[in-house]
Amino acid sequence: MKLKKKYSHNNKRQIFRLIPTDTGKIIIEERDIEKKLAYFNCLHIDRGKKIFKHLQLDEKFWLGIEAIYNDVIFFHKFVKPDLPQHNGIIAYDINHKRTIWENKNRTFLFVKDEKIYAFQQRFEDREFVTLNYLTGEVIDELGIDSDAINLLREDAINSEDFSGYHFPGSFGKNFFGEQRENEILSKLHEEHKITGGIEYVLMEDLLLFNFHEVNIDNTLKNIFKAVDLSTGKYILEVTLNSRPNAFAPDSFFVKDDLLFLLIEKIKLEVYKIIN
Repeated sequence: MKLKKKYSHNNKRQIFRLIPTDTGKIIIEERDIEKKLAYFNCLHIDRGKKIFKHLQLDEKFWLGIEAIYNDVIFFHKFVKPDLPQHNGIIAYDINHKRTIWENKNRTFLFVKDEKIYAFQQRFEDREFVTLNYLTGEVIDELGIDSDAINLLREDAINSEDFSGYHFPGSFGKNFFGEQRENEILSKLHEEHKITGGIEYVLMEDLLLFNFHEVNIDNTLKNIFKAVDLSTGKYILEVTLNSRPNAFAPDSFFVKDDLLFLLIEKIKLEVYKIIN
């Protein structure tokens, strides 16, 4: 097994979300907390070629991404900056690099079969509709039956395909892998002063994991390692965060044959997994 570095991305801003699309792209959400500015970037996921960068909308900070569907990003704003409730829908076309429609009165729920399910808040209830995902025009008026909408939402969530993803799980006393994996992970405690858990992904002969080591001054260091189990050799070691303020899980994941590493919260490195 080998790991070949494909590309890196670093705008020196904190990366908040990495969202792969179903069309071979990845959206990178970055935020400058002090200046209250949010930026969005889009790359071809396999080679890192930029599709757009430093995207900002009219609202510069208090917004987020609801979903990405057929190369359309659906953004939301907030009812108030200090409240988590979402409000409004902004549809942005990735390929044409422009906003194609906006609805300030409705709130996104989910997308299914080329329809956006959304609602408008009334005094005592919610009024549900479906919208054309490309134009924002109302297709169906669904009334106020929230139970029926919740069933459709569950079906939409259950139908999402995450088969190509591998997210880290916790290695602990309940880990019953083969002897070779157990020996490698257990030996870490002999080589490093580890605190907290070990997060790992196991893919055939490839073992990926990260952990927190205690430095001499009692600060932490978040370290990532990759092992080729067929040889028992380390094929990659990266410091993900040299001085995290707290434990930092979810610092890596795998999609298909690509490994994504988040380094110092501001840099993305992508490696191709080669058998």
